[in-house]
Amino acid sequence: MPPLRLTMPSKGAGPDALDETLGRLSKKPGVKAALVLDRESGAILKTSGQINSIHVAKPSGASSSSAAPAGAPSFTSTNNSEANGNDSPNPEQQATEEVAAMMWNFVSNAGSLVQELDAEDEVKLLRLRTKKQEFVIVPDPKYLLIVVHDTSA
Repeated sequence: MPPLRLTMPSKGAGPDALDETLGRLSKKPGVKAALVLDRESGAILKTSGQINSIHVAKPSGASSSSAAPAGAPSFTSTNNSEANGNDSPNPEQQATEEVAAMMWNFVSNAGSLVQELDAEDEVKLLRLRTKKQEFVIVPDPKYLLIVVHDTSA
């Protein structure tokens, strides 16, 4: 598999640069999904691919052993199901919000670890490989770019 070039748009770049970056990444072999989150708040800025192929949303009201820690962002957003009078998000939306929250917490915890080890250091890249997929996370001062690869590719 050719190496994946993960570069974020420059600080002055707008939504078009994000769209171009996600479009380019989504065409790479083995890429299942990509997310761009706001670095400070964890808000979902852009997505591509099918997030529910990497994580199935938990039914509402289901308890989770990995509950969000205190101070974790809330990833709720207005979507079409709310506009139609249905107050529960669709499964794809819910899966995206859950993955975004987990990734944002992972990056925040990794950043805290690095700061405790050396206050002058910072996280530049995180890779998390499982049996089924690999997450490559590139923290930028403004964004978090998260690319999910199929490990069999």
